[in-house]
Amino acid sequence: MHRQPLHLAALAAAAVPGLSPAAVEPSPDDSADFATAVVVDTSGERWRVRSPRTAEAGIRLETEVQVLAGFDAHLRAGLPFRVPSVAGAVRVDGLRTFVHQDLPGAPVPLEEIVTLGEPVVQDLGRILAAIHTLPMTVVEQTDLPVYTADHVRERHLAGLDEAASTGKVPPVLLRRWEEALEEDELWQFSPVPVHGDLHEDSLLVERGRVVGVAGWTDLHVGDPATDFAWLAAAEDPDFPERVLDAYLARRVAEEAADDGDVHLLRRASLLAEFAIGQWLLRGVERHDADMVADAEGLLAELADAVRAAESPAPGAVPTGADPEDDGWDDDWQQEDGDLAEDDEEEPGRETTTLTVVRPRD
Repeated sequence: MHRQPLHLAALAAAAVPGLSPAAVEPSPDDSADFATAVVVDTSGERWRVRSPRTAEAGIRLETEVQVLAGFDAHLRAGLPFRVPSVAGAVRVDGLRTFVHQDLPGAPVPLEEIVTLGEPVVQDLGRILAAIHTLPMTVVEQTDLPVYTADHVRERHLAGLDEAASTGKVPPVLLRRWEEALEEDELWQFSPVPVHGDLHEDSLLVERGRVVGVAGWTDLHVGDPATDFAWLAAAEDPDFPERVLDAYLARRVAEEAADDGDVHLLRRASLLAEFAIGQWLLRGVERHDADMVADAEGLLAELADAVRAAESPAPGAVPTGADPEDDGWDDDWQQEDGDLAEDDEEEPGRETTTLTVVRPRD
């Protein structure tokens, strides 16, 4: 269902009584699922129109409306960011298009966010901490998914099997992901409310500060690393660490429980890698050759980065190692009492954190 900007402006006028469009502008979004635009009316007010392209996307938008309804005035007043409010809706071809009052600020690329300095680092830490300490009632009243740590891990394992079945994922990645999913300590975390689709396009920046968060279609209870995964694309490797430090400091300030989740950023990086596999599956399911080709290219680049990270320096042979050994032992998983010793002797066993490009339309 492809809607042109002028069509979206007409839908906005139909959804919101008295809205008279004067101009229409593009708005960043997941264009595979949504047609989106910002409509400016004759009084200068700005309205964001979001129309689903598929039935699945329509369900996600309906979910977002329920989530936003759960953000009552009291809750909104306590958040360190603004969230959208639904102004109206109109049904077309069985799916509803929604109109929100456009929030201040605009999305900016991740590379620009990184350059904005410590104020934005603190903003992101504060925003992530606030999302992860949302009242459970926001999730429960809309009957959104609640996943335990085991459920999260099982879902990733199922996704790995699906991706492998396409025959389009490089073996080095399948091996890497399988070994990471078998690592028990990596998947020990306390589930929290998570945004579920957080990235630079859902953050609104104004005058160098993050002032709003949009795109609430995937709120659920699950892995906090989900909301950090987009940071894996930052070229500055210190940026995710700085955001994590700000996040942890904010959680301490808010007296939130600390479960000692020392592997959060490792999981976040892996989830960014898994997202490319999910992008591939979406392309295969939709018979979208361009999407599949894009995913295959990203997977090939990631596989090259993994091989480079796993390869020792030229001429270097670890002490006691067999020069013919490829560095991977099928029986790597040892007894618990040997874990610390093994980590010291086999530094390549822990999954290397890489810069991971986020799939985009």
